[in-house]
Amino acid sequence: MFQFEISDLTVSVVFIPLVSLSSFVLIWAGIVDYLIGDPWGWLHPVQVMGWVIQNYTKLALKLCNPGWQRRLAGILLGLLLIIGSGFLGWLIIWGCSIINPLLGTTIAIVLLASCFAEKSLRLAVEDVLASLETGDLIKSRSRLSMYVGRDTDNLSPSEILRALLETVAENAVDGVTAPLFYAIVGSFTPLGAVPFALAYKAASTLDSMVGYLEQPYTDIGWFCAQLEDYLTWIPCRLTVTTLGLFSGHPLRVWSICRRDGIKDPSPNSGWSEAAYAAILGVQLGGSNTYKGVVKEKPLLGDAIDTISVSKINQALTLTRACFLVWIAIAVGTDIFISRGNLYF
Repeated sequence: MFQFEISDLTVSVVFIPLVSLSSFVLIWAGIVDYLIGDPWGWLHPVQVMGWVIQNYTKLALKLCNPGWQRRLAGILLGLLLIIGSGFLGWLIIWGCSIINPLLGTTIAIVLLASCFAEKSLRLAVEDVLASLETGDLIKSRSRLSMYVGRDTDNLSPSEILRALLETVAENAVDGVTAPLFYAIVGSFTPLGAVPFALAYKAASTLDSMVGYLEQPYTDIGWFCAQLEDYLTWIPCRLTVTTLGLFSGHPLRVWSICRRDGIKDPSPNSGWSEAAYAAILGVQLGGSNTYKGVVKEKPLLGDAIDTISVSKINQALTLTRACFLVWIAIAVGTDIFISRGNLYF
């Protein structure tokens, strides 16, 4: 029996030796993210990645001329950070495992849990909704500005709800299912889940920080933006397929994604948002303001119902269900492949 202390909650688990070490790490990383998420004040791998990106970019923009020099610098940044993040994750686990196998497993669980944002996404949404439901519109706008890129100072309650639902729909792939997809892929390799998940997390962080179409990131962020699009393409379509099956109308959901998802400049966020819009019977997109400039986002889905708190909670539930089902499928596949060869 293993016993874990989490705040005032004691979780006792009798582990029956049915799965491999990789599946054990995958299961417990999902549990840790579900129970804890990303504790405030803890050093997070994304913070380290962000520090590297920020300082490297400042130096590259200063030393490299626009054009091929900055593109080359961007390629080097992308390759070094993605490969380096995966390798460093593997090295940390390997070193800790030499000291103590249980320590190595524990570190692997913590690192992998840090790659999942299901709990953090839910807490962010609840943070904004808490003030909105009490009628504190100013606080709600202020809290929302911490999680979205658009200007929030003049948003109405309905626009806040739309922003929240769009955030859930987009980050469901980038922050939840795509890292899980690569963790599952990695769990079936000798390297394990953590290096693959950290490598994808690095690609996603690069895209969010330098993968812009505007200057000065046009050249230096070109490679990172393109690479993240390619890496996210498969998990995004798998997410849409899974959500479509949950809805009971997969062909309808897929049809709306093919109709509306292609309208978005991103080959992935348009599809994920369109999928949630189709399932919930709402319409996403429209006018958003970024740094005082109004931009028209493509309309996704059909405005059958209005966006409400219950619709947002339903979207969060769909994301969690997809996350859990993928873990269950991965573990089931592992058990089937191993055919009873026990690791624990």
